[in-house]
Amino acid sequence: MPEAASEKIPVFSLYGEDLAPLDDAFLHIEDISSRSARHDWEIGPHTHHGLFQVLVVAQGSVEIRLDEVTTTLAAPAVVAVPAGSVHGFRFAPGTVGYVLTAAETLLARIGLRGREMIAPLWQQPIAIDFAEAPERFARLRVMLDQIAAEFAERPPGWVALLEWLAAGSLLLVARQLAATRTAAARRPDHDLFDQFRALLEAHVLQHWAVPNYAAALGVTESRLNRACRAVAHRSAFTVIQDRLALEARRKLIYIAAPVSVLAYELGFEDPAYFWRFFRRHTGLTPTEFRRQARARVAGDAV
Repeated sequence: MPEAASEKIPVFSLYGEDLAPLDDAFLHIEDISSRSARHDWEIGPHTHHGLFQVLVVAQGSVEIRLDEVTTTLAAPAVVAVPAGSVHGFRFAPGTVGYVLTAAETLLARIGLRGREMIAPLWQQPIAIDFAEAPERFARLRVMLDQIAAEFAERPPGWVALLEWLAAGSLLLVARQLAATRTAAARRPDHDLFDQFRALLEAHVLQHWAVPNYAAALGVTESRLNRACRAVAHRSAFTVIQDRLALEARRKLIYIAAPVSVLAYELGFEDPAYFWRFFRRHTGLTPTEFRRQARARVAGDAV
């Protein structure tokens, strides 16, 4: 797969489509061939703002680039791609499966009861092998078939049903991930990264810097960065920034306070700096993001 490190990584809504305003309730599904076949079965490296994707390979194989790591997977397999991760795919012609795309904020809402179990899927890019779990994969594929049917037909209540089915699908994927990790010996990098993520959840609004986390964990900054790159393919700093951006999106949607007030609640001493931070991470200002979220809610209520 050609490298694009020296080039600007394109940002799409869906691959090949112009970047559109983020809809906090966005949910989309398509079969792999519908888009990939038009591009000679190759999806070049790109990224998305605020959109999480699940690639489900039912038949065939795919060469995957996740940030700077390239690997090859054969069916049955699933790839989870968090927002902001650079990813690209080269499929074997005729590969069968689905691509499920959802707004991160939607996942946070529909996965409330299973949030702890699902959370690892959107913390870092990850490939999950289902070769040893054919029955679980069959159940997952049935759910995705139902999502595709609802998305195509759009009968009464289809949006609510899509959300339930999406949550169920992610729980099945998360269950397989947990089983895979339990079956394999845990590596020190994974243990350290899990401890880091737990600390991050507790201190994200305090804007701890990487040295603070390293000191609390009793490791050097370089050791913490190695663990983050090994597990999440991102630096510790980027993991921290991405988590703060996600918290900002959630507050802008669900808390009706002025943006300046939310900036202080998020730990920013200067609202102008929060404004720049948010635009850098989402491509939108906080006001634009909130306006679009409210428009979506109003449209759903009509």
